[in-house]
Amino acid sequence: MADRVARFAPSPTGPLHLGHAFAALVAASRADRFLLRIEDIDPTRCKPEWEAAIYDDLRWLGLAWEVPVMHQSARLAVYQDALTALHAMGLTYACTCTRADIKAALSAPQEGAMAPMARSTPAPAAGGRAMAPSALIWRKPWRGCIRFSSPKPEPAPVPTTSTPIS
Repeated sequence: MADRVARFAPSPTGPLHLGHAFAALVAASRADRFLLRIEDIDPTRCKPEWEAAIYDDLRWLGLAWEVPVMHQSARLAVYQDALTALHAMGLTYACTCTRADIKAALSAPQEGAMAPMARSTPAPAAGGRAMAPSALIWRKPWRGCIRFSSPKPEPAPVPTTSTPIS
């Protein structure tokens, strides 16, 4: 039987809170292996002292994890390769919106609140479908962002059966 693996992946952008502690404790208690991954891909907010505090806090909770600890920043080349492949398939587009632009658009009280971000929404692709403005973001600090199409999923059909569900 395969080992059950749990991964806890905090960002070193501040102290862990009670929710982090709960998530780490529950994950570790339900797994045979406990992995720690540091989400350090936002260099403007991630600090070495907060990473050190994560280790201290998890040790205080009585947790132990496998070493070496994986850092997301060490995998940027892997992510770049994936983004390059997605871009070649026409599934991404560059976005120059700032966090302030997005916050302003999302807090607008009227319908069509995403309209101010239209400058970043690409024209319809060859298939005739424009990418959704409510896209997932991969921040590339040196060149803005890459956005992915993220259409709203269709509601799942409710299964019907004449057999009672137990």
